[in-house]
Amino acid sequence: MISCSLAALKQRASLVCSLTLSPVLLATDAWAQQAQPAIPLDPIEVSPANLARPKQPDVGRSGSAAQSRPKSAQGHRTVSTQTNTDSAPALNLTKRDSTGSRLNLTPLETPASVGIITSETIAERGQHNVLDAVTQNATGFTASPAPGNGGLSFNTRGFTGINSVMTLYDGTLLYPAAGTITFPFDTWSAGRIEVMRGPASVLYGAGAIGGVINVASKKPLSAPYNQAEMSLDTNLTRRLAVDSGGPINPDVSYRVNAIGNMSDGWVDRDKTSNLAISAAVRMQATDSVAFTLSNDYGDRSPSRYFGTPLINNTIDEALRFKNYNVLDSHIRYQDNWTQFKTEWDVTDGISVRNTMYYLTSHRHWRDVETYAWNPATRMIDRSDYIEIFHDQAQIGNRMDATLRGHVFGFSNEFVAGFDVNRIDFTHTNNSPYGGSSSVDPFSFNPGLFSSPDRTAPSFNAITNQYAVFAEDRLKLSDQLAIVGGVRLDQPSIERTDFRDATRSFETSLSGLSWRVGTVYNPIKDLAVYGQYSTAVDPVGTLITTSAAQKDFKLATGKQIEVGVKQSFWNGRGEWTIAGYQIVKNDLLARDPIHPEVVMQVGQQSSRGVEASVGLVLDHGWRVDANIALLRAKYDNFTQSVDGVPVSFAGNVPINVPQQVSNVWATWEFAPNWSVYGGVQMVGKTFADNANTLSIPSYAIVNGGLRWKPDPRTTVALRLYNLFDKVYATSGDTGQWLLGMPRTAELSINVKF
Repeated sequence: MISCSLAALKQRASLVCSLTLSPVLLATDAWAQQAQPAIPLDPIEVSPANLARPKQPDVGRSGSAAQSRPKSAQGHRTVSTQTNTDSAPALNLTKRDSTGSRLNLTPLETPASVGIITSETIAERGQHNVLDAVTQNATGFTASPAPGNGGLSFNTRGFTGINSVMTLYDGTLLYPAAGTITFPFDTWSAGRIEVMRGPASVLYGAGAIGGVINVASKKPLSAPYNQAEMSLDTNLTRRLAVDSGGPINPDVSYRVNAIGNMSDGWVDRDKTSNLAISAAVRMQATDSVAFTLSNDYGDRSPSRYFGTPLINNTIDEALRFKNYNVLDSHIRYQDNWTQFKTEWDVTDGISVRNTMYYLTSHRHWRDVETYAWNPATRMIDRSDYIEIFHDQAQIGNRMDATLRGHVFGFSNEFVAGFDVNRIDFTHTNNSPYGGSSSVDPFSFNPGLFSSPDRTAPSFNAITNQYAVFAEDRLKLSDQLAIVGGVRLDQPSIERTDFRDATRSFETSLSGLSWRVGTVYNPIKDLAVYGQYSTAVDPVGTLITTSAAQKDFKLATGKQIEVGVKQSFWNGRGEWTIAGYQIVKNDLLARDPIHPEVVMQVGQQSSRGVEASVGLVLDHGWRVDANIALLRAKYDNFTQSVDGVPVSFAGNVPINVPQQVSNVWATWEFAPNWSVYGGVQMVGKTFADNANTLSIPSYAIVNGGLRWKPDPRTTVALRLYNLFDKVYATSGDTGQWLLGMPRTAELSINVKF
């Protein structure tokens, strides 16, 4: 229950308001310029692409005037009208997708497992962060969040972590540093989230053998649109958000949104705060050329809870809400992302896109991160007094040209381009992270951070990345198409070690990825497909490659996938099923004869089946469900344990569940009233390579009630973890990171 004074609530609300006051005032200036009243209804963003003013209709490859215009031209005209979030299933098989292909195909046209999560679905289910939106909606995705990896580490198809599951923002790769990604985190600024399961290196470069997640930001609108939302939950999480878009004049439009939240947290001494601001201006320079300038800013002080120590290899529920970090622990992430996009329809069959971007990330940790139960003293021993700074700047440019026409009489689409970037990263720390203390498990003074090791610059790394890519779709008939692609990556790393000059080095890598697949449509809106694809992954985090890793090449992988997708019942039903096998080679493994020698000879594989279905039924019912079953294992993997080589061949990799599913149901039981519920089921995982300690499976039930007293207002009561399940999302043999307990939230959303 919420227990706080009215004065305290007012004080906390004023702080939230102060976080979002500036964007509200900026948006108000733009609203004042509109001569017509704002339309208080949801916008429909037709396509992730948005370029030129529509031209006169020409008959194209499909004979349709709407489809004959260049893809980029189709995306600009954004319609504001009333939408019913329950009017279509959540698979979105017939919507244009920019993640599974650079040709802007729909999931039905793509020979891969692609999913689109709309902002309407995310808002309806109360998923405020990217992690929940992906794992509770997308097929086969789970997460291993931790403060050390930024809370954005995902798992899919048997492969885990930031190196194997890539995160994009508006189609651009965010290079992780030391296994950490901290942006984007909140879903308020997301127009949609697109996912692809399986290797994606052919599209985005090294680091995506398991899959890719692309968060697409909200775009400028051609019609006025304004909304605000506020909420409060039983952890005293206070959220205030605004969103505004519309035309400034006939050729210039804008979008600005902001979200601020603060929370007391659900463990002891764990106050958090987050601020995210996104703004974009789009100018239609001519009928065929458009420019978009955008900036996104995130400032996070996230949870400083690093997990709960195990007692006798299990969680003691009496420790569920204990936080063993020190009193003055500190974590802060600041990310700023600026983009300038140029989109040009050269002719009806040729379009060019260019994106220049600049990203900065500044991160700081000061924590005690490791806690272990000592059975002899019956105390919690704390170690790893860690202070780390990340200072990262990424500048780059991506350009591609798309040609649509015919080859030997067959309809053909071809795209080719290049991607160049430079990342400057400085790591400051207090390695070797000494310091220790012991506290009573139940009643203790958390103490203050005190380390015997001085915090000082450790190293600087300059990474230059050059890549060229191409993709083609050839339609042999109205029913059969071939889709293929290729990408060559040439990263180079120059590392300067500030503490030991002998560990400074320069190295260059090379990675070639390709894929080819076919899509067969025996009847309309039914696709049977198959694909063979390859991928490359760095053996560690690419831009923070260490001296010990400098001579290793990129790990390689390959996948075979077949599947069927269908949209039926006039779009009221959709289903997919896919089977796959992935093999990843060149893992680091110990020499069985000389365990001090590390070799690149390991192998890991997975095979599985995934299925999803979405149905809009009569009497106000909608059902969405998905399931993923897999068998992941090490085929050849030897590590040194106490100086002795130990083979883990046949074992399941850490943090890989082999059964994952989600089920959602929504019922509009009365005019303007609806109730929904969902269950997320995750199978057990292993906490060590030897598979001696398992983290139990869990099922989390979420639900809510929504009421629309008028077309402009939505009131929602949401319940997270309805049955108050005690569960762990990730961990090792000493401590597990527990999930949020039962939480109730009340929110109100107003469009004006």
